[in-house]
Amino acid sequence: MELCRSHWYHVHAASFAAFLFNSGEQKMAEKIYLRPLGFLYGESATEAVAAGQARWLTGGPVAFSMAEIIEGTPGRAKRTCLAMSTLSASSESRIQRWLSQLTEKRAAFCGMAFDRPRLMGIINVTPDSFSDRGNLHDAPASVAHAMRLVREGADIIDIGGESTRPGSDPVSLDQELKRVLPVVEGVLGVDALTSIDTRKSEVMRQAGVAGVDIINDVSALTYDGDSVTVAVTRKMPVILMHAKGDPKLMQDDPAYDDVCLEVFDYLEERIATCMAAGVPRANIVADPGIGFGKTVNHNLELLRCLALFHGLGVPILLGASRKRFIGALAGEPDPMKRGPGSVSAALLGLSQGVQMFRVHDVAKTRQAVAIWQSAMGSTEL
Repeated sequence: MELCRSHWYHVHAASFAAFLFNSGEQKMAEKIYLRPLGFLYGESATEAVAAGQARWLTGGPVAFSMAEIIEGTPGRAKRTCLAMSTLSASSESRIQRWLSQLTEKRAAFCGMAFDRPRLMGIINVTPDSFSDRGNLHDAPASVAHAMRLVREGADIIDIGGESTRPGSDPVSLDQELKRVLPVVEGVLGVDALTSIDTRKSEVMRQAGVAGVDIINDVSALTYDGDSVTVAVTRKMPVILMHAKGDPKLMQDDPAYDDVCLEVFDYLEERIATCMAAGVPRANIVADPGIGFGKTVNHNLELLRCLALFHGLGVPILLGASRKRFIGALAGEPDPMKRGPGSVSAALLGLSQGVQMFRVHDVAKTRQAVAIWQSAMGSTEL
């Protein structure tokens, strides 16, 4: 997916606006998407918003001055770019609905405001974790590492007892519980929220009883038929992630007509389903699922179009840390040595207004975020 070219915009904006806003009933029924572009930061963003030339993305501090309009279905969509002045002046209800979703300030999630980027530190209590060589598979080591991540600035500690890396096998319920519950008990009372990274409803339930705050499910609450019920009855906020296929086979030649639109549609449907079951919108975060049933090019496409997912109307979590695509692009087979690439991916998300980042290296990511914010004028020292 290429960025809109400025000369194309100048020639075609008016004709496309007429096509979109004055089309007949059949075309009016086509689904549309708005992908924010033309990002602005700091004083430039403030001035452009005040002049009506840009709008704040989910309340700021990133602003966007134009958007790519995508009309149609994945693989058969028409695209163009329009300036914010044209978009704002449109009487087309679909355009205004999208602008509302893109610009509305996000509510606090589990009491955590998005006044700054939030970092989720990863604790894999598994002997076969791809990213840390299984060094944290016993409870004392995991608890000690969690405490270190909190000291480094983690806002959330994410505890998982089942590896969902490509090619992994599922573990039994009893085994997963034996892995995670001692760690959950060991981190209670830390100055951070906690989340349970699991696909199993009983693990969700018992972790919630033990004091975990958030459910983080790579299957978006689809793996286990009781997962949504647990989230509703225990009133636990949820992170819904896109994954194509089961972890065992998900990297066996995954294919999409348009990975960004298809991932968006999937997450949109899961959010609607969870809300219909009783999960409030304010209790939902969406994760596009980097590395889960995607090729290297699919992952790059998702990184380029992250701003599109603000149209879901919920905060976005990016989990690219130490993923295989970084190793493929950088020529680094060792996940432990993919820190620079992981931080680079996080900064790509930050530049598009992503609110949450699931990372292994909290201290390094926090430092990079601080420099980025200061340089872009988002934070004054």
